[in-house]
Amino acid sequence: MSGISRSVFLYSQPKVRMADYEVVTTLDKGCENGEFSLFVDVQNHLAKSERMEAEYTILDGVKELAKGSERLIVAGNSKTTMHLSANIPQVRPWSAEAPHLYTLLITLRDKKGKVLESTSSRIGFRRVEIVRGQLLVNGVPITIKGVNIHEHSPQTGQYLTEEQMLEDIQRMKEYNINAVRLSHYPFPERWYELCDEHGLYVLDEANIESHGFGYGAASPSFNENWELAHVDRIERMVKRSRNHASVIFWSLGNEAGNGPIFYAGYHAAKAADRTKRPVQYERTEIGGRLALEFDWNTDIIVPQYPDPYTFSWFGQQVLDRPFIASEYAHAMGNSMGNFQDYWDEINKYRQLQGGFIWDWVDQGLYKTNEAGQQIFAYGGNFGDNMPSDGNFLLNGIVFPDRSVKPATHEVKKAHESVRFKLLKTTRGSLRLLVENLYDFTTLEAFDFKGYVKADGQVVLTLDLPSLKAQPHVGQIVEVDFTPLQLLPGTEYFLHLEATTRAASSMLKAGHMVAHEQIKLNWQSAPEYASPQVADLNVKVGEGTLTLSNAQVRVVFDTAKGQMVTYQVGQTDYLHAGNGPQPDLWRAVTDNDFGNGMHVNSIDWKKAMHQATCDLFEHQRISKDVVEVRANYHLKETANAYTITYMVYGDGRIGVMNHLSASAAETADIPRVGMNFLLKKEFQNLTWFGRGPWENYMDRKASSFIDLYQGKVIDQMVPYIRPQENGNKTDVRWAVLSNDQGKGLMVVNRQSDREGFEMTAMPYLTADFDAREGYDYGPVHLEQKNMADVQPRDFVRWNIDYGQRGVAGVNSWGAGPLNKNLLKPDRDYRYGFMLVPVQTNDIGQWIDLAKRYLYF
Repeated sequence: MSGISRSVFLYSQPKVRMADYEVVTTLDKGCENGEFSLFVDVQNHLAKSERMEAEYTILDGVKELAKGSERLIVAGNSKTTMHLSANIPQVRPWSAEAPHLYTLLITLRDKKGKVLESTSSRIGFRRVEIVRGQLLVNGVPITIKGVNIHEHSPQTGQYLTEEQMLEDIQRMKEYNINAVRLSHYPFPERWYELCDEHGLYVLDEANIESHGFGYGAASPSFNENWELAHVDRIERMVKRSRNHASVIFWSLGNEAGNGPIFYAGYHAAKAADRTKRPVQYERTEIGGRLALEFDWNTDIIVPQYPDPYTFSWFGQQVLDRPFIASEYAHAMGNSMGNFQDYWDEINKYRQLQGGFIWDWVDQGLYKTNEAGQQIFAYGGNFGDNMPSDGNFLLNGIVFPDRSVKPATHEVKKAHESVRFKLLKTTRGSLRLLVENLYDFTTLEAFDFKGYVKADGQVVLTLDLPSLKAQPHVGQIVEVDFTPLQLLPGTEYFLHLEATTRAASSMLKAGHMVAHEQIKLNWQSAPEYASPQVADLNVKVGEGTLTLSNAQVRVVFDTAKGQMVTYQVGQTDYLHAGNGPQPDLWRAVTDNDFGNGMHVNSIDWKKAMHQATCDLFEHQRISKDVVEVRANYHLKETANAYTITYMVYGDGRIGVMNHLSASAAETADIPRVGMNFLLKKEFQNLTWFGRGPWENYMDRKASSFIDLYQGKVIDQMVPYIRPQENGNKTDVRWAVLSNDQGKGLMVVNRQSDREGFEMTAMPYLTADFDAREGYDYGPVHLEQKNMADVQPRDFVRWNIDYGQRGVAGVNSWGAGPLNKNLLKPDRDYRYGFMLVPVQTNDIGQWIDLAKRYLYF
């Protein structure tokens, strides 16, 4: 979008005028009293000298806190700087948690006392400094829970209205974000005023980026002809924004090399700012990161895209500068894996003071496609042969319209500033440690709630006392209660919540700022009595095996080794004979493309598609139980996938899966599991596992284990470029049912995990994949949009051991952390029970699941 994206206006001033002013509003060393300095540049455009008087007033609401004036003579055609100062006792300091502002009035009068000019601004008192390797605000080491942000609206491109700015700030506050890096240019002036008012720390960044030249000698930072252009942008940024309380540090630019020009820029930034805020620059990393080879012209170590191990390594060192990642956790598509791992490290070490996620919002634009649908367009959607980087600007933690993604919840959880730890539990008491990680807020600002849930229901409400812990302090809480009568086969979960006691400018009273779920060790084995079931008849036909009685009919295709009919009573579950089959692939995510999964692991997709059944056998275990075994040879990966079915006379089917270790493959496995297709009528999904939003093995801290319900059509997450989505982890049991309550339950039976992973939706994996075949080609040139993916007339149900993590370090090389990979050199075994259901009574489903659930 071309055009002018900022407000442009003309204004006139008198011949003797205020050319500029700088406000220094800091605190004394004890951070109790305000230290105010005002520097006013008075410009005289007349030929003769003029006598003037400048005055200021500081107001707290309507109360006058300080006032002062000074007379001066300004020579003709010259400029004079006037300095006024005051000490203000017991000032209320500004921080992102308590953004208290005062009103400053500045007036310029002529020698007769006539007002020539008057202006006002909102100011905040805070002290910003680096002491002993830590960034301090008001004497306190703060934690930056930040995002990088571009000016972006899906309607107006690079123009934001004030309403849209307020929406961004409110959303950030709701999801525990306290800081923004203005990447990679200063924002409209109103943005800073709103950050002052509502409380966001701002890293203001000069509009400098030239990484197309590289970072070495070819960089303009080594070319003296570019010095004025660089330094001018840095100075103008500082002079424009230095009076804002929210701006607590400066950035010299982004990815533009680091030569003598940035040394000059560092000095220029310091000279233009009497507050002497810290200055950072990420290209000062001039050698080995773990050799601490950083140039001198940054006050903060600000690496880009360090992994959690790097965070941990820096945390273990004693440094002269804080560590705050300028960009990390690249949120492109289905991403933000291992985000909790980052914050586990940050919360351990004093010099790890957070970072800025890349980035806040997907930069998609509204467009109407050929089908008349409104879509978020990107990349080459705007004309043939247009220059494009594909979907590489779709990397926000919120969608273009600011609706949240599953990853947004993960950010909120990891950023929580109240942390709950269970120290001890008995049948009648709990001992908790509640840690206050806020920098300036006491726990008195919050209400606390605790309760115990079982089978999705609250079974015990805890009486928690009021908490008063100071910032960076923990408090022990002991809670007594009447012991529960434990039910067999039942899991119990402790839930703890902290909610705002009073409303603020952006958050309502009762807004949840932190919550935790802790599994209690109150568990007894299920009571199980074998049901009386009818005998099974076994019929071997031409290419088929049929197991049946008056109520049950199960048919296998003996050549394919696949179940093709599953009928209980009048209910036929399978769509078009598509019973369980091995599944070793997922639709490639943006991070998968970046780390080469579509190339490195492609043999697993080939093995899945080309699998052949080389053994099919059955044996009668008893009159009412028949075992069926199908072995699939995976030629491409030199291993086997074996499915063992135990078919019962009441229609239950036990399924045991075994993927053997590969003798040849070295690449990790995208997915270990199986899928089958159910008829479209089974559109209602109920599950007991992690939810309610999509989650993966490396992104599930915010997804609590509970009882959830929804429609299968709603399980799809509309990432703008289609890719893997909708997974659920640690599922104990799940049901797909029709509106009459008839359906199929899956119950976890055997695994080395807490439960199975699951996807249920009316789409195939191939619908979200960039290719049905094996050659993915230059995917960045493709313009597939989620609007192109249409629901099918069936429900795909994946019941998996698991998938590889979605990863989240970057999107151009880094894969999932090692612990979040499915390695090919080991065996995988997991099992579940298929159980027909005949009612909508969830209570009956819970009881039924407990008969078969594996503990």
